[in-house]
Amino acid sequence: MGTTRRPLIELYPLAFLLGVIGTAACAADAKSAYPVMAPIEQYLEASASAEIALARTAAPPSISGDTSVQVLGKHGYETAVNGKNGFVCQVWRSWVSTFDDPEFWNPKVRIPICYNPAGVRTVLPPYLESTKWALAGASKAEMKDRARAALASNRKATPEPGAMAFMMGGEGSDAAGHHWPPHVMIFLGRTDGTDWGAGLHGSPIDADQGEPEPTITTFNIHVPAYSDGTPATMGSH
Repeated sequence: MGTTRRPLIELYPLAFLLGVIGTAACAADAKSAYPVMAPIEQYLEASASAEIALARTAAPPSISGDTSVQVLGKHGYETAVNGKNGFVCQVWRSWVSTFDDPEFWNPKVRIPICYNPAGVRTVLPPYLESTKWALAGASKAEMKDRARAALASNRKATPEPGAMAFMMGGEGSDAAGHHWPPHVMIFLGRTDGTDWGAGLHGSPIDADQGEPEPTITTFNIHVPAYSDGTPATMGSH
């Protein structure tokens, strides 16, 4: 069985998703390879159409076909497609990870995600804000300080009831080009993951507690296929 790579939800409100991008085996190299942000151009896709197509892979076509789609520009995310169903798809970049991740500035990271309306209102905004900080030249330490200040001043909302997102794309990858198992995420105020059976042997559910936001729990529910219907076999991880 190959190493399972999981995108990051752990950083709500600054970043969300699962686990750590990269592995312990390459951590030392990564620390020296990505100490600061690379030129902005390296984080951008070759075309808006390519990024739109990648973003839509996050959710099944019955959902992603009618979503709004955001693409990354030099100053932040911009709406490239206006949808009809209230969902928003985009492609995360590396600064969605935890601040101590050696891949924090890796320009190769691409993570398609698609939020439902409640997620758009209360989970997406902090990531958009952190993206603007990164593209404006803020250091990792400055971003961390700003996130903590926003928390201390109660400027960050907790997830609205029903906030969730799809991450079922088979085309996006982490820094090493690995795919992750398809899953959906449910965002809640901090709660005991064992009440959901999260993390228990044989359970399809994992739970992550946020950092630096300690009041958020993200449940990651694994599903059997990618958005295009391809089965999620062990070899695809």
